Amino acid sequence: MVQQSAPVVSTVEGQLQGVVEEGMYAFKGIPYAQPPVGPLRWRPPAPVMPWKHIRQASKCGQSSLQSREDCIAGGGGDPVPMGEDCLYLNVWTPRVDPQAKLPVIVWIHGGAYVIGAGGLPPYNGVPLASRDAILVTLNYRLGHLGFLAHPALLQEPGGGAANFGLLDQLAALQWVNRNIAKFGGDPGNVTLMGQSAGAKSVLSLFCMEAARPLFHRGVALSVYGLDEMPLEKAMLKGEALIRGMGVTDAEATPERMRQLPADAFWQQPPEHSLAPVAVSGDTVMPQSILSTFKAQQQARVPLILGSTSDDVSVIRAMGRDPMEVLQALRDNNVPIGLLYPGVTPDEELARQVCRDIVFTLIPRQIADLHSKVSDAWRFYFDYTATALRPLHPHGVPHGSDIVYFLDTVARCPPTQAGVTEEDRAYSRQVSGWMLEFARTGAPASATEWPRHQQGEDRTLRMQQPPKVEHNFMQLRLNAFLLASGIINGADSGTRGKTGPQRGSSHHGATPQKKSRPEGTP
Repeated sequence: MVQQSAPVVSTVEGQLQGVVEEGMYAFKGIPYAQPPVGPLRWRPPAPVMPWKHIRQASKCGQSSLQSREDCIAGGGGDPVPMGEDCLYLNVWTPRVDPQAKLPVIVWIHGGAYVIGAGGLPPYNGVPLASRDAILVTLNYRLGHLGFLAHPALLQEPGGGAANFGLLDQLAALQWVNRNIAKFGGDPGNVTLMGQSAGAKSVLSLFCMEAARPLFHRGVALSVYGLDEMPLEKAMLKGEALIRGMGVTDAEATPERMRQLPADAFWQQPPEHSLAPVAVSGDTVMPQSILSTFKAQQQARVPLILGSTSDDVSVIRAMGRDPMEVLQALRDNNVPIGLLYPGVTPDEELARQVCRDIVFTLIPRQIADLHSKVSDAWRFYFDYTATALRPLHPHGVPHGSDIVYFLDTVARCPPTQAGVTEEDRAYSRQVSGWMLEFARTGAPASATEWPRHQQGEDRTLRMQQPPKVEHNFMQLRLNAFLLASGIINGADSGTRGKTGPQRGSSHHGATPQKKSRPEGTP
């Protein structure tokens, strides 16, 4: 038997030698920008310095600095090795033929902008590559190194940004545009896909003018209805952070701040963190996502949005208390009893209310707005792996749908150990919808999965067998649309103070602990 040789691909920046994984070609740890260290900390990503010799692309580059413990607890896997030098991406392809013009899916990981990495097991690209697509995964700067608003940085020459992590994602897309054809991909057919903070990132890229020419469809899994933090509030947090690290306001020059040890940012109090949102009002995101979609200034390309039946499993990790949210709705005379007839006790009622106001509402709200300029589809993911059903009576926890969309259900815990043929088949079906969407711009026929139209609320309930629902949760979502500001006002003083919610954290979600930046969907 002849062993497959590792291919060499010539990119704009230099030659790369990949590895063979289960008959597919993998190129890992590809630098898409210069290391954001020293004078490049808190600056837009700088172009890669070209190299002359063949660079080995056999293992993932360093993940962004983060809490290793929280990433593992969140179900995504171990992000080690980690470092401030983290701007790397990975490519899986079935063939390195420049004429192949395969659809390209770019995956953006979740983790509240504080944990996660592109090389974690749930995001392995072999399954999608084996079905004639290319998967690209990437790291971006997380936490205070990726998202920081401070007057000293905003005022320096070339400043004005707070969302450096979003600029990293843009730079990765620019790399794809320059180089993906050499890996067999079509730069004219790029699908953005992400979950939780990754879904927020997908919608942010829809809003960024510089990103719009670089992608052609989007998929947002479990995006959450928390608005971006206004720049003024984010700056107060940034100033408090730097003061807390021993640098007075008078001393807080960009140079002095860049001398602070990178590891020290992960020891700071959670109230100084922006997580689980980015910033609105800087040069990267002048407006919030919702404001941009309302103004019809987003990318006009097809978009799929949805949530899971137990996305609220992560609500306490986001610093929200469901009982406080329920009380705030009652105080505002929202007729909860009419919207959830027969649901008791209050703890269960609060859980369902938070699920719908934080996670179920925003896909409909965005789909309503987006359907005015392009096609939109909605889903509600409600399939639990056979072996896990007794453990998840409330439905599918936040992040547990990822392995179905990327067809990695048999490759990582908790589904790996007890995966059944039914689970594998459903994984192929769900990932098949995504592949069809990436190839054609529509995930399925109009009868199997109809487009969203405002007022009809047609949603694909992803169960076995799948079912199209009409007027999906229409009454309660209409009520919550009128009361949608309540979730942001019901948590004053609670963010960063709630305890871990064991057993509810999955890829893209972590238990909340005081020792790290707050939040995490």
